[in-house]
Amino acid sequence: MTNQMYYAKQPTAAHDRQQVNFAWAGVNLNLTTDAGVFSKHRVDYGSIVLIKQASLLTNLPAGNVLDLGCGYGPIGLFAAKHWPERKVDLTDVNERALALAKHNQTANGIKNAHVFASNIYEQIGDTYALILTNPPIRAGKEVVSKILADAKQHLLPGGQILCVIQKKQGEPSAKRLLTQTFGNCQILKRDKGYYVLQSRVQA
Repeated sequence: MTNQMYYAKQPTAAHDRQQVNFAWAGVNLNLTTDAGVFSKHRVDYGSIVLIKQASLLTNLPAGNVLDLGCGYGPIGLFAAKHWPERKVDLTDVNERALALAKHNQTANGIKNAHVFASNIYEQIGDTYALILTNPPIRAGKEVVSKILADAKQHLLPGGQILCVIQKKQGEPSAKRLLTQTFGNCQILKRDKGYYVLQSRVQA
């Protein structure tokens, strides 16, 4: 059944397309979802907590944004509409999710986003002002740890990573790893067991 998981490259689950609406901070998104992708029935609570914290950021350097593990695109497409002056890259390994993210970009009239396949940072050549991630916990701790530990080399001076993770799914170890990697990590938000962690590259 592993090929049915949302982090599989080519999910084989029968299609079951649905529409999901999401609105926050003046941004409205109408999103198409499908079977074989993460949280097909609604934008998941962790992503919402992350989006809300990202919308409050005021001290980002100039530069682009990366949504790593974008699924069908709610986090990255929100970021693109929220920061129309920045380019936002959305990446995933799941080809069905990427197709949905591209569809959702077009359907929402978003011009400043770029959706493409990348296994973690393998196809990432840019450096960013902000990396946003709701990491694929079920892909395993090794994958999640690599997302967090390798973020620093893909961030600009003063750039930061925001990660949302549940305490029961590894928040304490994620916080330790980010602190070890960046020399800093703060909890921006605690909400129903979800934690938004923030680490910053020193400018």
